[in-house]
Amino acid sequence: MGVVRITDRCVGCAQCIPYCPHEAISITESRKAIIDEQKCTECFVCYRAYVCPVDAIEESKLGWPRTLRLAFGSVLRVHEETGIPGRGTEEMKTNDVTGRFKPEEVGFSVDIGRPGLGTTFVDVEKVTTAMAEVGVEFEPMNPVTFLMKDKRKGLLRDDIKRELIHSCVAEFKTNVENTPKVINALQEVAKRIDTVFSVGCCSVTKPDGSTQVKAILDQIGIQCRPNGKTNIGLGRPLFHQEVR
Repeated sequence: MGVVRITDRCVGCAQCIPYCPHEAISITESRKAIIDEQKCTECFVCYRAYVCPVDAIEESKLGWPRTLRLAFGSVLRVHEETGIPGRGTEEMKTNDVTGRFKPEEVGFSVDIGRPGLGTTFVDVEKVTTAMAEVGVEFEPMNPVTFLMKDKRKGLLRDDIKRELIHSCVAEFKTNVENTPKVINALQEVAKRIDTVFSVGCCSVTKPDGSTQVKAILDQIGIQCRPNGKTNIGLGRPLFHQEVR
């Protein structure tokens, strides 16, 4: 389902306009609100805000590939391919339980686009192909990975590339020693895209509290802000059995 174009019930009050993060809603000369389909990311904000006094904003079905705009624009939606809501996975927040990233590995997340700016999959592919060239392994349960036609090269499906979305998160891992190549490739691809991205990384902490990846980032002059994030309620079944 998705947000249908504003219906004829619209009275032109303009109360919905401030709620659109992409400035896709405007008022016509006939005092009716319209949505620019090219700018709209189907984020659902105007609908969920319940600000229309005459209920002129309604839901209707969306076709492929526009459904991707809704899937990446609303955390309330679940990707049919992965069964996971949102723009990426929870892998980095749950590594103490899942153990996906081993001590000799580092996990990366590249958060591409932002509400108000957005991104197209053309730019997303520039990032993923650049990462594939330096030999990363993409997270299999990530929705961006599911949209790849060639995971070895990081190539996305041709039929989705023109879609505008709020943002998405490309996730992958590599050997810790490969970190400088990944950072260098990200710095280079940043010059070729028409949006922004932020980078996060995850590595296993040593018993003394140090991390190998932090030392590497310091050495190549990349400032990072070490922090931890814990999802309350997670734990190994064996641990819970012992507590009982």
